[in-house]
Amino acid sequence: MELVVFLLALVTSALITRWVRDFAVRHQWVSSPEAKRDVQGRPLPRLGGVAIFLTLWAMALVTRLIPGHLGLDVWHWFHLTAGILGPATIVFLLGLTDDFRHLGAYWKFGVQIVAAILLYVNGFRIEAVSSMFGGGSVGWIIGLPLTILWVLLITNAFNLIDGLDGLAAGSALFSTLVICVIALASHHKTILFLTLALAGAIAGFLRYNFNPASIFLGDCGSLLIGFMLSAIALAGSEKSPTMVAVAIPLIALGLPILDVSIAVIRRFLSRQPLFHADCEHIHHRLLSRGVSHRQTVLLLYGVSAGFALLSLLLLNPGGRTLGIVLVVLGLGVLVGVQQLRFHEFVELKQFASRTLNLRQVIANDVGVRRIVGALRSCESSRELCLVLQAGLKPIGFDGFGFYLLTDVPEEIECFPLQRENGHKFRFAWNNVVALSDVGWSFTFGLQIDGHRVGGFSLYRKNIQPRLWMDLNVLTTTSSFSLELAQVIERIQHEWQALPHAKSIMPSRQAN
Repeated sequence: MELVVFLLALVTSALITRWVRDFAVRHQWVSSPEAKRDVQGRPLPRLGGVAIFLTLWAMALVTRLIPGHLGLDVWHWFHLTAGILGPATIVFLLGLTDDFRHLGAYWKFGVQIVAAILLYVNGFRIEAVSSMFGGGSVGWIIGLPLTILWVLLITNAFNLIDGLDGLAAGSALFSTLVICVIALASHHKTILFLTLALAGAIAGFLRYNFNPASIFLGDCGSLLIGFMLSAIALAGSEKSPTMVAVAIPLIALGLPILDVSIAVIRRFLSRQPLFHADCEHIHHRLLSRGVSHRQTVLLLYGVSAGFALLSLLLLNPGGRTLGIVLVVLGLGVLVGVQQLRFHEFVELKQFASRTLNLRQVIANDVGVRRIVGALRSCESSRELCLVLQAGLKPIGFDGFGFYLLTDVPEEIECFPLQRENGHKFRFAWNNVVALSDVGWSFTFGLQIDGHRVGGFSLYRKNIQPRLWMDLNVLTTTSSFSLELAQVIERIQHEWQALPHAKSIMPSRQAN
């Protein structure tokens, strides 16, 4: 009988989807692709959610008429369908309105919160989580916010991944089948039949949504599917142990949850609006790596299937099983996110690496501040060269150079300082830096009271190993750069006072 419900929903959804598609095309109810975010690149109907919505209600009415033949409790079935499909209708109408009028994020969140509250009032709520903290009911003060957060997370997660042909629907199908298995294992027939109806509706729609698609889900479809899955997971938690009620749905819905989590973290780190749409989702990153449209969808299907299989391992909970699942899940997510090369996470990794080397950063910064103290007593080119070499070499620099605005007497030298065009000095210790071939350089201006004296450059032969220091200690006008400018000004006055320019050369032993 379960197979009959699934096949009936599949056929019904396929027929309604085709009718909705043709009807929308005849009436020109198609959406133009957005230049930046829409990768399909062609105008198509975005009303696939209508077909799924009508299929769900049709299945609910059919099973309502013959519940005895399906082995269902009449009252429980009525309570389940009305309690879930009622709020789901609100979410569907919200998405349908957004498909035509493009509502703001706060309007959409507000309506979704109302639908989540209705779910809570109807008895579909987070309570099984309480056993993770020692048992007992969490009460509405904790249960209601958790229920709302869960519904908002899953509902909008599927909306965010709806960017490629068949991606959101296919991912939802994998998650729905997992919940079917949970309901079957928990002997929860009413949940099983509702989930089978949803799975059939998605599968029937997917026939026309897989690449190349002829109809899209639209917000009315992606929001509806996400809301239904969040509600069914809440309903299924009533007769399930904590592991099944909490951990399995989280892992089974892993791909959309991962995508929305990454999106929120990315936007927070880069100081972007959290609710502002962008083209940096997982599927966008795969496309930017040269993966084709269809290959991206199939690859993410594989990821969804992997999440589904990992979640099913928890049907027989145990410390060892849970540990294996969490390790595999963590490693998979870590490797996957690293391969996608999100700029924000690259910077986060650099920050973590810098934190681990904080002692070296502090030591090098302190070294620069010690140079500042030594520069105050410099009165000649020789002293300046020796101070800079002694301070900069241990930090990891291989040389430095001055770019002066005034001519320097040709006789003025500071071995092994090398001259270029009369205005420039370049200094490399032990001749390790080829002056015309450096791997890294950093230049900043030297000023005194707004008057430019010249410029100063630092050189490194190789980019690696990393330079662990804060470059701000070099450019802050109150410390290194200012003191260096003052030394240059004193030395220039010394040069002008000499009746005849003299060569000032440190001993080779110092090098």
